[in-house]
Amino acid sequence: MIIGGLQAGEVLVRVHAVGLNPPDWYLREGYKSLPPEWQPQVDFPLILGTDVSGVVAAVADDIKNLSVGDEVYSMVRFPDGMFGGSRAYAEYVSVPVSEVALKPAGIDHVQAAGAPMSLLTAWQFMVELGHDESNPLQANRHQPVPLEGKTVLINGAAGGVGHFAVQIAKLKGAHVIAVASGRHESLLRELGADEFIDYASTPPEDVAHDIDLVIDTLGGPTTGRFLRTLKRGGALFPIYPLGFDGAEEAMTLGVTVSATQVRSSGAQLKEAGRLLDDGSIRVVVDSTYSLADARKAHERAAQGHVQGKIVLTVE
Repeated sequence: MIIGGLQAGEVLVRVHAVGLNPPDWYLREGYKSLPPEWQPQVDFPLILGTDVSGVVAAVADDIKNLSVGDEVYSMVRFPDGMFGGSRAYAEYVSVPVSEVALKPAGIDHVQAAGAPMSLLTAWQFMVELGHDESNPLQANRHQPVPLEGKTVLINGAAGGVGHFAVQIAKLKGAHVIAVASGRHESLLRELGADEFIDYASTPPEDVAHDIDLVIDTLGGPTTGRFLRTLKRGGALFPIYPLGFDGAEEAMTLGVTVSATQVRSSGAQLKEAGRLLDDGSIRVVVDSTYSLADARKAHERAAQGHVQGKIVLTVE
């Protein structure tokens, strides 16, 4: 049923800022990185984007917990809308109320837009899954591991997911080893890293040993190199698990390899939002571009070595 242009259970958000994420360029390219049997039939042109921060412009009649004028942030319809149904690169976007949380008052819209997908990914991998949806890539349910007192290595620590993972691990009482290029060392130590490895000069798998948990934000075919850095009983969580072929080696070493699919959650954004609000977790913004310059923002992303998040501003 449509209520004032909205379906029941939805709010309309006037967008102030949009966060960029890897699925944006995967979708732009038709998800060609997926195995052929998984590649969707994508009809172009389409509107990219999932992460927004803005102000509620309208609510469906059945919405009682949000009002026009409330500042909110959200990861919109992911993964359900990952093939073009989220449509966040826009001035207005409709969002299921279950995926919306009040924007933390302590941060601005640019910072808030940089948080949802990357922060929820780190949160669902490391703290709480928050859903019971099955994972087509593995039979078992992903289980975060206790972090207090553990040694956690984070590869790609300066990126979107990585810089949140560093902060979450430290906040939960872990000893954190950050892996990134040397120019990021100062920032990562500010965010809580206890040790730093410059991968450009030292392969981390050559020097890291007896690790309890590796968060590999890059993942893919090279993630298996971290198996031998882990102690028996340890875990490797590749954010992008496709291409990993070390299952037998992991079993021999007594190491768990597990991943999950990040999913929209207003409840988790509310929970994590308290940490954003009081400064326990920071959103690092690499650069901002206007919505009209989205192409330039994607070109910046393609250059790599992004520190934190790239954000579009909507005038």
